[in-house]
Amino acid sequence: MINKENILASAKKTILSESESIAKLTQFLDDNFVNAVEIIYNSKGRLVVTGIGKSAIIAQKIVATLNSTGTPSLFLHASEAIHGDLGMVQPGDVVICISKSGNSPEIKVLVPLLKRFGNKLIAITGNNTSFLGKGADYVLNTYVEAESDPINLAPTNSTTAQLVMGDAIAVCLMEMKSFTAEDFAKYHPGGALGKKLLLRVGDMLDNTHKPMVAPDSTIKKVIVEISEKRLGVAAVIENEKVVGIITDGDIRRMLNKTENISGLTAQDIMTKNPKTIKSTDMVSDALNVLEDFSITQLVVVDNGDYKGVIHLHDILKEGIV
Repeated sequence: MINKENILASAKKTILSESESIAKLTQFLDDNFVNAVEIIYNSKGRLVVTGIGKSAIIAQKIVATLNSTGTPSLFLHASEAIHGDLGMVQPGDVVICISKSGNSPEIKVLVPLLKRFGNKLIAITGNNTSFLGKGADYVLNTYVEAESDPINLAPTNSTTAQLVMGDAIAVCLMEMKSFTAEDFAKYHPGGALGKKLLLRVGDMLDNTHKPMVAPDSTIKKVIVEISEKRLGVAAVIENEKVVGIITDGDIRRMLNKTENISGLTAQDIMTKNPKTIKSTDMVSDALNVLEDFSITQLVVVDNGDYKGVIHLHDILKEGIV
């Protein structure tokens, strides 16, 4: 009978089965793993990862992880390799071949060809004595006692083990290269992390919306400038230098306190010595300043020259938090 308890029990059993299989991989790590990682690290070529069936899907994910962490890699489908795509493999490339059994027909054709080309071959397999295991220079054992499905046929534990072994390789290479968050961002410039680590204040400035008024500007002119530029602020400029700012909040507070504003000018209501930031500073640094001082705008100044205004809302729109 299918019910809630049975479904949850099955899910928990699967997760536990896979986690136990992964944990046992640590027992299989030996000099083969060390040598394989060193070969990849020292290679002047690329890393080619190949497989067939579900192993091919795992290979694609491993390639994606390696590329995003600074190890140039490409995916080669084992079936397509023996029908023309083997030309993708160049001298000096290191090849990782993934196969649970290590004995599939495509693998038996591919391995001798790779050996003939002289490429170093790393096997990720659950069968060390297989055709692949015997033909590889280094064998990374991903043996699992059984799959997690009830008929022990669907690739579950075995593919998870392959994936984890690939992740272990990628992380080791990251550490050997002293790969940093900034390096990661270079390969992910469109993501939130990339923007946070790469985007500078100057990249977000809009020179067509550069609100500014003179110290002797009328309040009406200040209001018009703030309204037209739509940044909620205007910089007060004297002798081409920022001497203060006026926010829409300053305008509201002035109107609450003053009945007659006809004689007031910008310098009468401006905030002197406003918080500023340079256009070369990171946007993430600007966000920190905004949060620390509970403000929504920062005046951008380079060597005393007014460059514009960066607004909290624009930063948040970029997904930088």
